[in-house]
Amino acid sequence: MEMIEQMLKEKNIPDLKGSESLEFLKVDYVNYNFSNIKINAFSFPNTSLAFVPGVGIKALTNHGTANISTDWEIKSPLFQDTGGADLFLSGVYFTGIIVLARNDFGHPILKLQDCYAQVNHAHVSFSGELSVLYNSFAEPMEKPILKNLNEMLCPIIMNEVEALNANLSTIEVLTKIDNYTLLDYSLISSPEITENYIDLNLKGVVYPLEDLTDPPFSPVPFVLPERSDSMLYVGISEFFFKSASFAYFTAGAFNVTLSTKEISNHLVQNSQGVGNVLSRIAEIYILSQPFLVRVMATEPPVISLLPGNFTLDIPASIMILTQSKNSTAEAIVSMDFVASTSVGLVILGQRLVCSLSLNRFRLSLPESNRSNIEVLRFENILSSILHFGILPLANAKLQQGFPLPNPHKISFVNSDIEVFEGFLLISTDLKYETSLKQQPSFHGWEGLNFINGQWRGKPAA
Repeated sequence: MEMIEQMLKEKNIPDLKGSESLEFLKVDYVNYNFSNIKINAFSFPNTSLAFVPGVGIKALTNHGTANISTDWEIKSPLFQDTGGADLFLSGVYFTGIIVLARNDFGHPILKLQDCYAQVNHAHVSFSGELSVLYNSFAEPMEKPILKNLNEMLCPIIMNEVEALNANLSTIEVLTKIDNYTLLDYSLISSPEITENYIDLNLKGVVYPLEDLTDPPFSPVPFVLPERSDSMLYVGISEFFFKSASFAYFTAGAFNVTLSTKEISNHLVQNSQGVGNVLSRIAEIYILSQPFLVRVMATEPPVISLLPGNFTLDIPASIMILTQSKNSTAEAIVSMDFVASTSVGLVILGQRLVCSLSLNRFRLSLPESNRSNIEVLRFENILSSILHFGILPLANAKLQQGFPLPNPHKISFVNSDIEVFEGFLLISTDLKYETSLKQQPSFHGWEGLNFINGQWRGKPAA
């Protein structure tokens, strides 16, 4: 209701024009025009929304009231004048069905059918020096005002729906996450309406910035648990995170080279930190020149969602190089490894933020090299570099998170995240804040983002 009130106060209402005879004053006609009509306050004490399965959402309100201010102009054979007036409407009734659909580009579409609107009573109160005179013949004008107003209401509402669709058709369903990737949040089917919920089935695929080719694997259908304690349930499938892993790998985001100075900045300064790590490297190689650490993913990180457990295994290679002035980099040692990490999840603002923590680290060395103690000693050293250097750097970049689909000026409250087999479940309530100064988390969806509901057995992310 707060959203509707804000919208109505900002909308321009067409002028009310008409002509009436005032027999008691023996005036053949009075032409009137009410302009600059503004809704200052209204109340809909009896309002309900109900799902119409397979159709849409039925809205019903009655016993509504509204206070309206307006400018007026009156012309007759005897006089003409202008001024201000207040219009009080009561017995406001509206019913209609909002139909949700999808266009060919994955944008949501709204349609209004079975619209019926009526105002039962209107009272006009003129203001100004001659207000007593005008108020004396205000009552005969109220009936034609009501007639004109009732004829205008549904067309006004229909025009607003059309304007809304014009905005919806321009939304950018591709959202740029960062300099590496895009996120496709387009609808892949029309919303499903049941007696208890709305399902919005979004694509949920992450692409490399310059390549919108679908990843070489398919989404697996999943079913959300039957719950009703929260207002909104968002299901994010394993496919979504796999597409993100593949996209970042394809875009080269997992390749990083750190200098000695950068390593010092990111390693934690404690007994297990930079001093200890670098001294242990120096035990093996006397380094009189600066060195670099280069980490490169050899395959897309492997995503696994199991009940209560979200892991990311990163197959990569690591190389330590020295580089003296005016010379090319020379590799000291290079080896493959797999880092297994746990993924922590939290909702910050309107974004899902992930963080990584190292579970285990193992080198992938040929059996012939296993006896090389000098090389094997790097396992703990490189594990420390990953734990104290690379992962903090990765987590800093992950802080920007993934944008979650939600309406503008609506924030998530009482949110909870659960990991199930094959998908992530976000349960949350929603709070509307007129003063919430946030950009729409869905870039380009302006103030019209649709709440995405439950996916039930559909092959979507």
